[in-house]
Formats: sequence, C-alpha cells, structure tokens
Amino acid sequence: MRKKIVAGNWKMNNDREEAFKLTSEVTHMVEDEVKGNTEVVIIPPFVHISSTRKLVEGIAHLHLGAQNCHEEKGGAYTGEISAGMLQSVGCKYVIVGHSERREFFGEDHEVLSKKVDAVLASDMIPIFCCGEKLDSREDGTQNEVVAQQVEKSLFHLSETQIPAVVIAYEPVWAIGTGKTASAEQAQEMHAFIRKLIAEKYNQDTADKVSILYGGSVKPGNAGELFAQEDIDGGLIGGASLKSRDFTDIIKAI
Repeated sequence: MRKKIVAGNWKMNNDREEAFKLTSEVTHMVEDEVKGNTEVVIIPPFVHISSTRKLVEGIAHLHLGAQNCHEEKGGAYTGEISAGMLQSVGCKYVIVGHSERREFFGEDHEVLSKKVDAVLASDMIPIFCCGEKLDSREDGTQNEVVAQQVEKSLFHLSETQIPAVVIAYEPVWAIGTGKTASAEQAQEMHAFIRKLIAEKYNQDTADKVSILYGGSVKPGNAGELFAQEDIDGGLIGGASLKSRDFTDIIKAI
C-alpha cells in the first residue's frame, strides 16, 4: 500500500514566535485528532528547523522537511545548505523542484536531477514537484510538460530508487491563486504520471510511488481530491499556515 502523506510548505513565512506557536498547535492537534498512518510533514524555513524538531520529536507520523537543498555535499557556496546538513538536524523530507525555485532561481532539469540524487544519498526522501503553467493547460500540452519534467529529472534512477521518491503534482496556475484543479483534472494527471513510471519501469514499481496534489488545497476540497484513486495526499501551501485548516486537511485523507 502506498504511503499517505500530507506536507505543509510554509515557504518564506513565520518569525520565531509564530513558528513556535504554529508547530505547537499542529503537534497537539495531530496527537489528539489524527488517526491512522498518514505521514504529516512540517516544512519550515531553514532557520526554524532545529527549534521545530524539538516540538515534533517523539510524535508518531509527524516529521520534518526542508524546502530546498544544494546539489553538492559542501564547499564554497555561500548561503546554501547541503542535504547532509539537513539530515543531521532531523529532516526526513526535502522539496526539490518547486515551481517557485524553477521560476525565480532558474533551476533546470539537470540541477534538479542532481538534487534528487543528493537527497537520496543522505537517506532522506525527495518531494519532487512538477506541474504546468496556465498557457500549457490552455493549449493542451500539460502532459508533455509534466512528462519532460519527470523524465529528465527522475528517470535516471534505478527501479529500486524510484519508489523512494515522492512526486507532487502542482499545476502552477493553481498555486497561491485560489484556483484549484478539479478532482477529475488532478486524478487525470496523477494517473498519467503513474503511467509514465509504469512504462519506464513496471506497474508494480509505479504502484509504490506516492503522488501528492498541491495547488490551493483547503479543508473544503481536500476530501474530494484525496478520494481519487491516484492521489496519495497533498503538498499544502497557504493552508498549512493555519493549524486548524492544516489539521482538517490531514483528517480529510
């Protein structure tokens, strides 16, 4: 059975006090209200990882993630953070290839491929993001765009490595816009991604890969999205900054 995952990407939000308050609230709500084996991932800015770790340690199914890492193990890369550093402070997951990193920081397929390798080499789980912009959705080329992203950054991995990657499909036109792909649109793309993996490797391998949906997920639409056959959870942005909303999204799975 594929792992169910709900991850909260805080992006560049929350000062020290806000981070402590939000993490404390989410931790208590998850302990009190969330049943089952869904993995919950809190993904704060780098500066809050160590302090957040102290609050989530020992809580079943609650883990820490990072929003990015550098592809090299170390060296003269001022301002960057290596995968090994993140693993050493308790991270289990690392986001790779978020659309904002692609757009604002110019991260291409080659760089993202190396970042996936770096995360796996440090015994962590990459959350690899893919998704099309609005013009691709409107002209019907969304499948080609997503296929290129997945194939060029992930398909160098072996059959035993690929199930260790979590894929997050995030239609760029639905990130932070309030727009959401319909449950049918999301399921169609998730099924397409799984088919790509099956064609490259095999169906058994494809069935082991967790594929998350991201893009303005809210408590009101989470249940319908998560009920789809190939949607295994969500990568949550804005709603993860509100403990009640984030917990209700987790419960919807």
